[in-house]
Formats: sequence, structure tokens, C-alpha cells
Amino acid sequence: MSITGTLIIQLIVFGILVWFTMKFVWPPITAALDERAGKIADGLAAADKAKSELSVANKRVEEELAKSRNESALRLAEAERRAQAMIEEAKARATEEGSKIIAAARVEAEQQTVKARETLREQVAALAVKGAEQILRKEVNAGVHADLLGRLKTEL
Repeated sequence: MSITGTLIIQLIVFGILVWFTMKFVWPPITAALDERAGKIADGLAAADKAKSELSVANKRVEEELAKSRNESALRLAEAERRAQAMIEEAKARATEEGSKIIAAARVEAEQQTVKARETLREQVAALAVKGAEQILRKEVNAGVHADLLGRLKTEL
């Protein structure tokens, strides 16, 4: 065979090989490559979506933290205000109670003073009677002279 015949047969065999490859081998390879490219694109899109969702979630977390901090600060301020009010109320009650105790003590002291005066008057009257008895050297009847002793008590 001549070189030209071999070349023509090789061209025909090469054409059949190209046709066979393009008809039966190339479509599944192209489909697999297209499917893989789609999966990669979907994965990248999912990664971008997850990244944006993460940033949104981080913003929401920061907002919630700021809100919690504000609420916590408000609660602390309210607790401090309540504590201060309770302290002031306790001081007022203590002052009021102290005033009541002082007033009661004053009343009791006044009563004891009156009682002591009455006792002292009775003792002075008794001493006056004894003194008069000793001066007169005779016994004075307290029942008979009760009016006199009563006037003496009121004068003292």
C-alpha cells in the first residue's frame, strides 16, 4: 500500500473515532462536568447565603445584647431607686417611731414627776403633822384634820 492509501484509511478511522467519541463518550463527560459545575455553583451560592445569614444573625445578636444591657441598666437603676426609697421610708418610720418613743417617755416622765410631787406632798404633810405634834407635844388626829391636811397638800 502506498502512503496515500494508508493516510486516507487513517483519516477515515480517525473520523470514525472522532464521531464515536463525540456521539457516545463526549456527552456523558460533558454532562458530568456540567453537573459538577452546577454543584460547585450551588455550594458557592449556599456559602454566600450562609455568610449573609451569619452577618444578619451577628447583627441581631449585637442588637439583643445591646437591648439586654439597656434593660439590665434600667433594672439596676430601678432597683437602686427602690432601695433609696425604702431607705428613706425606713428613716421616716424610724424618726416617727423615735418621736413616739420620746413623746411616751416625756408623758411617763411627766406622770412620774406628778406622782413624785404627790408623794412628796404627802410626805411633807406627814412631816408637818409630826412637827406640829412634836411642837404641841400631843397627838394630832389625822381623821379629824383631813380637811386641814388636804388644804396643806394643795398649797404645797
